[in-house]
Amino acid sequence: MFEKLLQEIVDHQTIIIHRHTNPDGDAMGSQIGLKHIIKENFPEKEVLVVGDPAGRYGFMADSIMDEVPDEKYQGALAIILDTSARHLISDDRYTLAERTARVDHHIFCEQIAQVEVVDTSYESCCGLITEFARESGLRLSDLAAQSLYTGTVTDSGRFRYDSTTAETFRRVAFLMEQKVDTNAIYRDLYADDFEKIKTKAQFVLKIRFTEHQVAYIYNTREEVEALGMDTFSVSRGMVGTMSDIKGVSIWVNFTESDRGVLCELRSNQFNINPIAVKYGGGGHAKASGACVATKEEAMHMLADLDQLAKEAL
Repeated sequence: MFEKLLQEIVDHQTIIIHRHTNPDGDAMGSQIGLKHIIKENFPEKEVLVVGDPAGRYGFMADSIMDEVPDEKYQGALAIILDTSARHLISDDRYTLAERTARVDHHIFCEQIAQVEVVDTSYESCCGLITEFARESGLRLSDLAAQSLYTGTVTDSGRFRYDSTTAETFRRVAFLMEQKVDTNAIYRDLYADDFEKIKTKAQFVLKIRFTEHQVAYIYNTREEVEALGMDTFSVSRGMVGTMSDIKGVSIWVNFTESDRGVLCELRSNQFNINPIAVKYGGGGHAKASGACVATKEEAMHMLADLDQLAKEAL
């Protein structure tokens, strides 16, 4: 599965790695991990990473993006990670590269690159990059392993999601042959100061339910500004407050932003991806996102989710 990707890396002196905007742990982990796999095995190559800031995942080593001039793309290979659609790619200059490749585990939406490695059976893009290294006989540095473990943990929900398989743990065992500090990873990912815990409590108190037990939170722009939080931290960061409510199988977090209403859809039983796609989004069967223009459109999405819950009863 990885032969063409490996050959492209061998054939190019300059490699520039992209991922999706508003990066999560998997996007950052796969980007940093692949960078250091290439550097460990091909030290003569120039490997650069680009995109918007790491944000919540700025604690990860080497998470500061490179300043890359346009001319660097001449003759280069651009690799896009953890991204299902072109409009989600952070930094669209990948189109300037001589060759392009993509590695992704989301449900396929469109062809993005000349070489495509897309497999939805993987719990994370980090899992795919880990398997790329394992199958290709490439060495892992400690930093690559630490980064890939971090992304695997976040996208598998600490190995709770049903995308986690026996192969997930085989790949993790491969990573842990290096020096992976799991205590540091979990501390950075999940330890909160008291102020943040109080903020989460405010979101818990905002949870509402549809007729058929779809849980949802709606965050206005004024509320987000009053909290002093960025929209991504509210949208992606707070959707998990509804994940463990008894009797709730579908939940969604709506957050008003400059781009529209950000919608984070989740389920622990049902495929909510078609509803996200209907509203211009995408993702996984049980974890997808979209951005709609108005609150009215967001409420139409909520009604569709409620209908899905009703049909499942």
